[in-house]
Amino acid sequence: MTTQLRQAIACAAAVLAKAGIDSARYDAEELAAHLAGVERGRLPLLDPPDDQFFDQYHDLINARSRRVPLQHLTGTVAFGPVTLRVGPGVFIPRPETEAMLEWACTQRLGAGPVIVDLCTGSGALAVALARHWPGARVIAVDDSVAALDYARCNAAGTAIEVILADVTAPGLLPDLDGKVDLLVANPPYIPDCASLETEVAQHDPPHAVFGGPDGMMVIGAVVDIAGRFLRPGGLFAVEHDDAASAQTVEMIVKTRCFDDIVARRDFAGRPRFVTARRTGKR
Repeated sequence: MTTQLRQAIACAAAVLAKAGIDSARYDAEELAAHLAGVERGRLPLLDPPDDQFFDQYHDLINARSRRVPLQHLTGTVAFGPVTLRVGPGVFIPRPETEAMLEWACTQRLGAGPVIVDLCTGSGALAVALARHWPGARVIAVDDSVAALDYARCNAAGTAIEVILADVTAPGLLPDLDGKVDLLVANPPYIPDCASLETEVAQHDPPHAVFGGPDGMMVIGAVVDIAGRFLRPGGLFAVEHDDAASAQTVEMIVKTRCFDDIVARRDFAGRPRFVTARRTGKR
């Protein structure tokens, strides 16, 4: 890495740290790598950048210091084994959800399974699961036109079915009743009154974040759909706020449609999602 670039990254990291960004050094390096069109680990191998590079880098650092999400500035986010296009108008997938993806990928499904991703947003879970089960029929559902523009982009080249629909509306996709092998959902679940960091409060779509007064409004709809869509033995996973694990379990138990109900934690050890198996009762 040239001395000039090293100094620019160090100064950028200081600016970001002063703005309250915990990952200041990482973000400074990621933005430099993005602008140079290389992986972050290859920054030391770069030829000396020109003045235009440093002008553009200064602009990116200024934007990040205003708490514009890193992913909006680079236009991408890594999620499990895939890299997704993201930007204004779509919820940015978080590492917390990768724990649910990991759980899903360890399950044994039959040949040609049917997989549904409710509240798909950017299509993160749908795209990652389609990669893991290339022979699956994967259906991604969301009610946001803007989000589904990203989902379609991320699903390009796959057979994923992207559907515009509201999971809280009665009678969603009745043709799927009793036919789904795996249903996953990362719905809006933050309570309406919650205080959020600037990147979320100002840049994630509120409709994809907030789930009613207690955060459970959309989770309830998702649980009902899972009871209807899943075949006997079908599997279900839903993400929730880290304070809502017991409430989510109770909601699933009350349906009397599921067994093997397990509250699970994310990679940071926080309560994050609940899994269950559909019984034969209907």
